[in-house]
Amino acid sequence: MRIAKWGDSLAVRLPAVLVDELGIREGDEIEIVVHRTGAVAASGDVSPEELLLSLRRFRGKLPGDFRFRRSEATEPD
Repeated sequence: MRIAKWGDSLAVRLPAVLVDELGIREGDEIEIVVHRTGAVAASGDVSPEELLLSLRRFRGKLPGDFRFRRSEATEPD
């Protein structure tokens, strides 16, 4: 992706493939989050049905004995 000057701000030009994948169009607002691993996530307005479909992609990805512990997830590094 290319960064460009837009007035006093900077703009990121999104490739068409990413725009299609996110289902966004001009005027939509998105949230971009940078994780500590360096991964970047972007999300637009998503319907509950689309959200459920995207979550189903993770089905079976974690070991059966996996337990999420909030305290472990929020401990500082």
